[in-house]
Amino acid sequence: MRCMRVVGVLVGTMVAAGILAAPAVAAPPTGPPNWSGLDVRYYSGPIPVRDGTLIADRTLAAGLGVPNAAVSRRILYSTPDQFGKRAVSTAEVFLPAGQAPRGGWPVIGWAHGTVGLGDGCTPSAQPATDRDAAYLSHFLRLGYAVVGTDYVGQGTPGLMSYLNGKVEAHSIVDSVKASQQMGLPLSRRWGIVGQSQGAGAAMNGARYATEFSRGSGLDYRGVVATGTPANIELIVNLAGPSFPPVPLTKSLNTYALYIFAGLRDAHPELKLNDILTAQGRDLVTKAETLCYAELSTFADGVNLGRLFTRPLSSVPGATTALRNQIMTPFTGYDRPIFLGQGLLDRDVPAPSALSLYAQLRANNQPVELHVYPNQDHAGTVLASVADSTPFLNRIFR
Repeated sequence: MRCMRVVGVLVGTMVAAGILAAPAVAAPPTGPPNWSGLDVRYYSGPIPVRDGTLIADRTLAAGLGVPNAAVSRRILYSTPDQFGKRAVSTAEVFLPAGQAPRGGWPVIGWAHGTVGLGDGCTPSAQPATDRDAAYLSHFLRLGYAVVGTDYVGQGTPGLMSYLNGKVEAHSIVDSVKASQQMGLPLSRRWGIVGQSQGAGAAMNGARYATEFSRGSGLDYRGVVATGTPANIELIVNLAGPSFPPVPLTKSLNTYALYIFAGLRDAHPELKLNDILTAQGRDLVTKAETLCYAELSTFADGVNLGRLFTRPLSSVPGATTALRNQIMTPFTGYDRPIFLGQGLLDRDVPAPSALSLYAQLRANNQPVELHVYPNQDHAGTVLASVADSTPFLNRIFR
């Protein structure tokens, strides 16, 4: 606990000093979404009781796939939401070209990074960024199928619960369970790969993969996470009229607004509107629908301290709710973990992932760390391929 407090003070001080100035994140285009004939934003049909049940399956529209994908599909499946209720999510499914190996293509559950919370930001309804297309194409070329969840609430009823670890974990695991029901040559062997928001989701998915897939026949092997947010609840909990004392960059402001929007939605009992100023309520409400590129224009130059009338920590139960929602677990893993971190990363700074690595090692978890001194948040993704590829080859044997 003493170590965690020190980390929180260290990173909090870096934020306050403006050291974590972040360049704009490479967000996907956010033109009109293409639902590939599966517009389920207002889905009101039956939801199967069993998590990870396939409900619908469509061919992904032209322009939404990635290179080296011989099959591109969009699916709807059952999964729980942030309130523990039966809900639905969507995912994209890509298969490599060629003859599937005996037992089927091994599967990677892909967890995407921050794009926004609104339905129009849904990754399976928007073209992939060049970086993500290259990244996923690499795995397809190596003979892995890719199943990429949109996370429950994004393009489906409700709000995507940003950084809500266990909810995102369910979305990942259940998407892979659903893909097994498509009649495609998919192996039962699978792993998780995630970046940024998706790295936090991937770590939670890894922590609960065995539990959430029990009885499905799936054989979970391990996780690759790059730019992993961890221990950030220690910083966010400091939010209030006097913190941060200076305006942050639009990237950090945007992430914070998504966090507050997700917390307000998942925990209405906290009545967070009561501690938000008029400006705060307006920006947090905008965060519920605006994609990254648009929200960041409103967040640019804003001092987050002016969004609050009193500290977030003064709200009874808020600290616990925040921790339970966005904390990255550091115990309970049963398969290998690959952490990749760029030292020039200013979106999810190195102290975040490095503190997680220290926590994992202190708890004897099966983790290995790969540091990229000359890479930033986006660059680490492709730079890590040289190390994550043999890691995946090893754990899938």
